[in-house]
Amino acid sequence: MRTTPHKTLAATALAVAALTAATLSGGPATAAPRPAPVAAACTPTQVVANGGFESGTSPWTQSQTGIITNRTGQSAHGGTSFAWLNGVGSTHTDTLSQSVTIPSGCSTATLTFWLHIDTAETTTSTKYDKLTAKIGTTTLATYSNLDKNTGYVQKSLDVSAFAGQTVSLAFTGTEDSSLKTSFVVDDVALDTSGGTTPPGDSTRTPSAPAYTVNLTSNASGTGWTGHESATFTNASATALGEVYLRLWDNYHGTCAAMPISVTNVTGGTAGALSVGCTALQITLPAPLAQGQSATIGFDLGITVPSGADRFGYDGAFSMVGNALPVLAVKDGVGWHLDPYTNNGESFYALASDFKVTLDHPSSLLVPATGGSVDTPGTSGRTVTTATATKVREFAWAAGPFSKISGTSAAGTPVNIYSVSGISSADAQSMLSTAKSAVDAHSARFGAYPYGELDAVIDNNYWFGGMEYPGFVLDLVSTTALTHEIAHQWWYGIVGDDEYTSPWLDESFTDYATDLAQNKTGASCWNSVSWSGTAEKITNNMGYWDAHSSRYSTVVYGYGKCALHDLRRVLGDTVMAKLLKDYAAAHWYGVSTTAEFKAAAQAATTTDLTSFWTQHRIEG
Repeated sequence: MRTTPHKTLAATALAVAALTAATLSGGPATAAPRPAPVAAACTPTQVVANGGFESGTSPWTQSQTGIITNRTGQSAHGGTSFAWLNGVGSTHTDTLSQSVTIPSGCSTATLTFWLHIDTAETTTSTKYDKLTAKIGTTTLATYSNLDKNTGYVQKSLDVSAFAGQTVSLAFTGTEDSSLKTSFVVDDVALDTSGGTTPPGDSTRTPSAPAYTVNLTSNASGTGWTGHESATFTNASATALGEVYLRLWDNYHGTCAAMPISVTNVTGGTAGALSVGCTALQITLPAPLAQGQSATIGFDLGITVPSGADRFGYDGAFSMVGNALPVLAVKDGVGWHLDPYTNNGESFYALASDFKVTLDHPSSLLVPATGGSVDTPGTSGRTVTTATATKVREFAWAAGPFSKISGTSAAGTPVNIYSVSGISSADAQSMLSTAKSAVDAHSARFGAYPYGELDAVIDNNYWFGGMEYPGFVLDLVSTTALTHEIAHQWWYGIVGDDEYTSPWLDESFTDYATDLAQNKTGASCWNSVSWSGTAEKITNNMGYWDAHSSRYSTVVYGYGKCALHDLRRVLGDTVMAKLLKDYAAAHWYGVSTTAEFKAAAQAATTTDLTSFWTQHRIEG
């Protein structure tokens, strides 16, 4: 769970957490098998420099000044700068290029970038204005005014054939004599990996999930019933014959009395529940080929249990975290169906879109993930419609909260919802903390993308704090709230498999919290004392559930100290750039330990092999 950084739980609470983990229905926690290691000849790396255009123009070459810009009229995908080609409205050519060296020995090299196209052209058939992406003299792809879109779309191109070569990566935009088209490029990356054949198709699927949910609550907000549907695409070259829904909050009940019920499934055939009744297999009518989409639907019932938990009610206030069923992830190692953990998180989902309609008594305020609009419902009721894009999960709360609002200096709307017993002074303090924290993290890692930020404050939370996209639960604590808001970047935006690699969000978030509070972590690595040879920062939640008393110490404490130590090796400026560039390269994607280690190594001429060994960072 998102424990308050360095929070010490009472011995009884630790005992309960350990007992809960040990008695999880469905058997003991086991880690998913790790992918086969890549060949020694290939060090996975990202070879494009300044791909987010946040560090000036170098080493890019522009055909004219101002292609790399932050001027008004267009916006960045991540950060504040972007490359704006064309948009002139007359015969014109813009070129942006960079020399890159693609290492030999790697079986896979993939060029990715985010592209937004605006056009004044009205034709639906003629490509008047074009953008080409080239490696050397080879044209990889061509886009035109016919590809116009309202937002950014990520493009992915295979450049494996150029391994071992130093070549020019170039974007060239051309316009004809009238009617302008703007080609806006951001967050360019060229990732190399492989060297051995991965175990099956390593593509993560099902991709681009879109969830539509309509729920109606009882009078207290502790019960919700309605319908949910999920539309998704098979991104894998391997046909997709089934999907799994994760009913995470069934952990809080029993298989005989489940808080989350899924019935009347359409678009597939429901199978047996597994993993403590938290995983539901749905067999599709016919296997989906790569690029094909499908929709499943089902009736949904949610019963919120008693308890000040991330899923539970505290008096008149209900917290509804992880209650919506979401699609599990499949990749080269198969389906990720890890057990729920109460000690931390097991959650692993791809960036998704949600439209959630919540019909509730007007006496209840309902803060939620995403941007919300309230409309009158039937007598005495309100309909809250929350829309969120590129988020991994959706959560909400319901109750007679006290609410105060403000806007951060950088323009993010912030709302504080307090349960009874929270003083107005404490609420104001948390509002001030949230406004400063969201701006501090935005400046370091890229602009906050989720619109408003809601925080629900309750001093009865046993776990300290918990984050969801645009929505956090927290005690009255400056440090804890700064930590939870940092999770908007580390797991929310830069995702990871939280069961397999909890350090990728918790260690990074605690490090970000230190930076926001001007803490340098001076000499903090000197106090490290391992409990045994098997203890490592990068251990999975199966290990930490079996060693729960060491989880916070190692993953939060030692993890952030390792990152402080890395900053001292690289230097403040290089470390800051590394994290900002790394976030941009994995914006709405998934991070792995191997990828972060490769990015860190690429940022320095110092061999970091001994650093990783000393700090017990493996993967």
